[in-house]
Amino acid sequence: MFRFKKLLVWVGLLSALVSDGFCDFDYEYIGPAVQQEGMHVWGSSPVIGPDGRVHLYVAQWPMDTRPNFSGWYKDCEIAHYVGDAPEGPFEFVCVAVPDEGGLFNSPHNPTVQKIDDQYVLCFIVNENSQLKSQRIVMYVADDLEDTWRPAAGAEADGTILRKSTNPTDWNYTAQLGVSNPTLIKHDGKYLLYDKSVIKTDPAAKRGRYTYGVAISDTLEGPYAHFPEPVTEVGMGIEDAYAFSMNDSVYLISRDFGSKRGSHGGGLLWKSSDGLRFPSRDVTRSFEHLSHYVGEDTLSGATVYRGDLSGRLERPQVLMVDGKPAYLYVATGTNATPGHGSCSHVFRIKARGQ
Repeated sequence: MFRFKKLLVWVGLLSALVSDGFCDFDYEYIGPAVQQEGMHVWGSSPVIGPDGRVHLYVAQWPMDTRPNFSGWYKDCEIAHYVGDAPEGPFEFVCVAVPDEGGLFNSPHNPTVQKIDDQYVLCFIVNENSQLKSQRIVMYVADDLEDTWRPAAGAEADGTILRKSTNPTDWNYTAQLGVSNPTLIKHDGKYLLYDKSVIKTDPAAKRGRYTYGVAISDTLEGPYAHFPEPVTEVGMGIEDAYAFSMNDSVYLISRDFGSKRGSHGGGLLWKSSDGLRFPSRDVTRSFEHLSHYVGEDTLSGATVYRGDLSGRLERPQVLMVDGKPAYLYVATGTNATPGHGSCSHVFRIKARGQ
């Protein structure tokens, strides 16, 4: 209880900061959120349960099955952890979404919210470890007992969004399907943001990581693609998390080469309507892990992905009283022997506090 009283103080500071529509944060490092011996952990998405405890939904897979980190799209499952406070410690509860292989392969990159008194869990799957077949699944539940069911407007297995079949839509030619969802309710509409990799130059080897949105009048869909991307093609966005505040919509994301800072930190995007996030309103947000813990702390770490700086990816935010309060991020750099990639937690502070 004492921890949550302190949390309310932080939320009060944030309320003062954003009262005029401005949104700018610093991050206080707390420590590892989830790490497991013999496992890779990637992306911890938080939600506060009816018991006041913090529940994390986490992507994880065994380290020994894939030596090159490719288990994320071959052998992944979504696990449920719970802790008494946002800082943890967090304990394993169960595997919430198992890897079924085949056509429902490697559930990954979960994001969980409570919307309209329903818990909503979105994540990605693929078919037979083929990245070009990535799609988004939506489950809903009345509680956090892992009694998830497919959303009413989804396909039978919960698939809520695939890449567009309309030639005039922005991601009709998406190379890797649709992935990395984030969901909010804004102005009475339900906005499901999704990433696609698209090529604007036929001569280019790789496409551009870009975000779009699918919209529904009801939480459980169906969702229809908005025809245009919501972020500027080429700005470099990955792993976005959406939240709304003071009539604006924000995305906090990994910096994927936007030239706002070193590759691999974070970006904060702002939109007045949730449909366009102008590049002029994009600011640098968080940095690499070494920025917060010091380079010496990571000097002997094992690098599974990224480098010794501890690139931070897959940001997920715990909202308290409608304000961002904690940030959970993944890194492929770990100084704990025998443990794979892991999740870290930061307290979100008003800049300058």
